[in-house]
Amino acid sequence: MWVVAILSAIAIVIAPFVQPPFILALITILISGVFYFIRNTRYPAIGISIVALLYGINIIPAVVFLTTLAIVILGEAAYRIWPRDDNYSYLAYLVVASAGAVFASYYLGYFNLLTPITGVVVAALLKSILKGREDTIMIECLGTAMTMYLFYDLRYFVDFDLLMSAIIISFIFAFISYKMKAADMSGLLSAALMGILIIVFADVRWFLVMLTFFILGAGFTKFKYEKKKSEGVAESKGGVRGFINVFANGLVSLCAAVLYGISPEPMYIALFIGSVAAAMADTSASELGMLGKTPYLITSFKKVPKGTDGGVTLFGEVAATLAAFIVCIIAFMLGAIPPEMVLAGTAAGFVGTNVDSFIGATLERRGIIGNAGTNITCTLAGGLFAMAFYI
Repeated sequence: MWVVAILSAIAIVIAPFVQPPFILALITILISGVFYFIRNTRYPAIGISIVALLYGINIIPAVVFLTTLAIVILGEAAYRIWPRDDNYSYLAYLVVASAGAVFASYYLGYFNLLTPITGVVVAALLKSILKGREDTIMIECLGTAMTMYLFYDLRYFVDFDLLMSAIIISFIFAFISYKMKAADMSGLLSAALMGILIIVFADVRWFLVMLTFFILGAGFTKFKYEKKKSEGVAESKGGVRGFINVFANGLVSLCAAVLYGISPEPMYIALFIGSVAAAMADTSASELGMLGKTPYLITSFKKVPKGTDGGVTLFGEVAATLAAFIVCIIAFMLGAIPPEMVLAGTAAGFVGTNVDSFIGATLERRGIIGNAGTNITCTLAGGLFAMAFYI
């Protein structure tokens, strides 16, 4: 791996002097072809070759191609220094990959660090998700390159101080969640990524609203966990959240923040608070509603066992509405939303959690859609309802 790292560093240094692009791309592909026949380097060779090809035919720019090499290859080399300690391994990956990415970007005259930093976090996240698979590095290459190309093409410039503040704040809270066993490594990295993007595209107040949801949600999950576990209705893994849960509950909110950063329209604020309120309401209804009396299926109002997809209780509905109201009030107190959006957000929370129950009773019970898909539908419904309500 260190040989590949050295070759990648050489490629970065000589890149500005090797024109047209297809020449460097061809050299990279030929060298990758050699590594293809070496044990355990087949998939990395494929990934690097594909990214090089995209550069050679002018689909992605040099900074995306070479920064991808810096992130994935240098990060992987650093990761292997501590093969038996995940914490130090991922820390080494993030630090070394970030250093390589920043150097490559600056060397090539690209000074918007949002693009390479996002690439670093995405690469580490993919590694945590795909850990143990033979094709991990290949997917890291492709995922990192495509992510950076997206942000490169977006041309959204972020002030250095703001970006550094976003990184520090997001990783501190994500790490605390990890140490408190509220999130695993993929949850830590996905939450950090989401936090960084929300802060730089919107502002820190939006991040604090999301943080409120994650803290309360984790608290509701842990509340009377043993009782819920004994009844067979508790969250798996002791309530530890992974990347699927983070994105299922926060993807719509993240999209709202990005859209607001690009075009600061009030409707995106409504989309944001509606989706967060819906996620908060759904989590409350699920985790606290189980402590109520016998639930009824939302489509037929027949009694069903606790934990049944689509089952609702009066206690759960009240808890959901109150939780949505609380998160909206906090958002208002932080100055993230105007007062008129408190009602819209609360109503959106109620609508979202019942959409979740309806989807659970109809599609999820039949295996057509999974829990993550149901959660995304819930937050999207809540966000769209808040937009319509506000407009």
